[in-house]
Amino acid sequence: MTVATGIGSLPGEDYREAVKQVLGELPDLPHVPELPARGAIASMTGRTLAVVEGLDADLQPAGWRLTGTSGAPALDHRRARSLLAQDLDAVEELTQGYEGPFKLQVAGPWTLSATVERPRGDRVLADHGARRELAQALAEGVSAHVQDVRRRLPGAGRLIVQVDEPALPAVLGGKVPTASGYGRHRSVEPPEASQALAWVLDAVADAGAEPWVHSCAPGTPLDLLLGAGARGLSVDLGVLDATGTDHLAEALEAEPEVTVALGVVPSLPPDEPPTDKAVTERVLRWLDMVGLAPEEVGDRLVVAPACGLAGASPGWAREAMRLAGVVAANLG
Repeated sequence: MTVATGIGSLPGEDYREAVKQVLGELPDLPHVPELPARGAIASMTGRTLAVVEGLDADLQPAGWRLTGTSGAPALDHRRARSLLAQDLDAVEELTQGYEGPFKLQVAGPWTLSATVERPRGDRVLADHGARRELAQALAEGVSAHVQDVRRRLPGAGRLIVQVDEPALPAVLGGKVPTASGYGRHRSVEPPEASQALAWVLDAVADAGAEPWVHSCAPGTPLDLLLGAGARGLSVDLGVLDATGTDHLAEALEAEPEVTVALGVVPSLPPDEPPTDKAVTERVLRWLDMVGLAPEEVGDRLVVAPACGLAGASPGWAREAMRLAGVVAANLG
């Protein structure tokens, strides 16, 4: 059976209401919501730094910066960890009695390296040793995070960890700007990119969860993600090129099984909101193009918004989730 899920982020600041919306609109594969409107400690980066083990960080005017391994996190880092714990408390309370799959999200090692600064400034990406250390600290922290969430959600037999890597194409292409803005960081070679990602994905799998990777950025190398150990790919259908389409089709036919979360619902409200019939037909056309039928892919195909919904209005965010659910039901 095809199901629907969300990417992660939602608008607003009322966390309990966000959890209720996700459980109501996406009952077959709900996720831990992210509400970045609450500030930097609730952003994708701040939330993931709250998970990282053994490295401290603080918030600077330019964003998050690592401060070392003093064991005494700065105030904003402590606040990020506290907020994550409070959010998980809310998820635990509101999912009492829930049985079924559940998804949570963290930023990937390359997106972290491209957004977090070293203690002496500029991105972690600039320092080979620093980005290696950050990736390994993330892997260690994700393992503990999975165990914590599993304890809170005992009915979630299938726990999915979506690793968000929107910056990966820019990292590989040498397009991440330096702190001055006048230059670009050197590109990272695919073997190194794959290794760091594999540390995190392996940690997810070793903790008993299913590792997915999400990116709605054009040019994301899906073959690299699969080679690093991704058991799920979450992509925006609208930015797929021919190579990406081929890799997705191969993933849907692969053994062992790989899940594809196809982003087909607009993440921002279009001038003319699509009907569930139009979105369903779009998915069917894509499946026909790659030579697959809905009954062949079954629950290996998931319907989702194209990207996170943080920039949407509350009304469209709810409608996007509802629409994804109806399209999944149409596909059977």
